[in-house]
Amino acid sequence: MRIRPFKTLASPPKTEELCAATIGFFDGVHKGHRFLIEQLKELAADEGLPAAVITFRQHPQSLVQAGYKPALLNTPDEKLSLLSGLGIDICYLSDFTKELSQLGAQEFISGVLCRKLGVRQLLIGYDHRFGKNRAESFAHYVAYGRDCGLKVVQAKELPGFAEHVGSTFIRNLLAEGRMEEANRLLTYNYSLEGGVAEGNKLGREIGFPTANLDINDKNKIIPKDGVYAAWVHAGTEKYKGMVYIGKRPTVLAGGERRIEAHILDFSGDLYGKMLRLEFVNFLREDQTFKDLSGLKKQLCIDMGNTMHALMR
Repeated sequence: MRIRPFKTLASPPKTEELCAATIGFFDGVHKGHRFLIEQLKELAADEGLPAAVITFRQHPQSLVQAGYKPALLNTPDEKLSLLSGLGIDICYLSDFTKELSQLGAQEFISGVLCRKLGVRQLLIGYDHRFGKNRAESFAHYVAYGRDCGLKVVQAKELPGFAEHVGSTFIRNLLAEGRMEEANRLLTYNYSLEGGVAEGNKLGREIGFPTANLDINDKNKIIPKDGVYAAWVHAGTEKYKGMVYIGKRPTVLAGGERRIEAHILDFSGDLYGKMLRLEFVNFLREDQTFKDLSGLKKQLCIDMGNTMHALMR
């Protein structure tokens, strides 16, 4: 997959650079996105054109809504990595700028898609709208495309799902701790990555040392507080682990929210190292225990449940 920024495309595309394309932010690169991209590849093959995805580094809402803080399923690098595995020929990647946000659908289709990027077949998600205020309909897009030699095609909806498979729906699943459902719709296990920071080492006192993670991308969604079964990736090594997200109410009242991983069958120093937590299953809600003894007893149960979840 070739990645091309918009800003390098100063002149009209040559004939060999024409393409079939779809457009979107593609947060999560989930099952719905994958179904759309499969349709794009079929359309491109039928027309003898390369298949192109047009996407953005920043969530468009972060520019048009003051104070908007995105809660995302992917970092920009994760998104590009996932897209690169789907058989796409070109990824047009751009900053979402104020100038772009002010374009109406007609200007965007004729000025950007048709004349600048050489799109000749545009596949639109069945519920997708673009252009300033998103006021125009699919019929408008078809008419605007016809005026500049671009054919607009509406994609089919993903069959076999009662729920709408969208990024917002998956974000809500993570916020509710419904990890297995979220992973099923993502088609991969949700993950967080970060460096191991210095903690207060209370876990060692009860036989459950933890790595305290400082997440790299603060825009990524942190799943619901509680305990999870997870795979822990450290460099090229992969370990079974259980992950705690919460404020540790048993040991500290009113503490800050933390993400801590206890790695099973591991000994060594992880401070300063990078870890990636691959969430598999939600085990239980966050709880307050009477004392550390009660917490340790529950952690032993959690460990057994983690082993069971990761062996399935």
